[in-house]
Amino acid sequence: MEAAVKPASLLDVLKTVLSGFIGVRRKSDHERAPLKPAHIVVAAVVLVALFIFTLLAIVRIVTR
Repeated sequence: MEAAVKPASLLDVLKTVLSGFIGVRRKSDHERAPLKPAHIVVAAVVLVALFIFTLLAIVRIVTR
């Protein structure tokens, strides 16, 4: 009998994407919960946009 696999939560997806940004991820993280590629892509795009807007805001504050 196979145990039911719990789907990945939003926090699991964010942890995966953020650890990918800095390049650190353990093998056990890969096996914890099945991640849907669409969720990872959406989270990555949102976090990249947030990062870019943060950098732009810092530059605007510093150059005033």
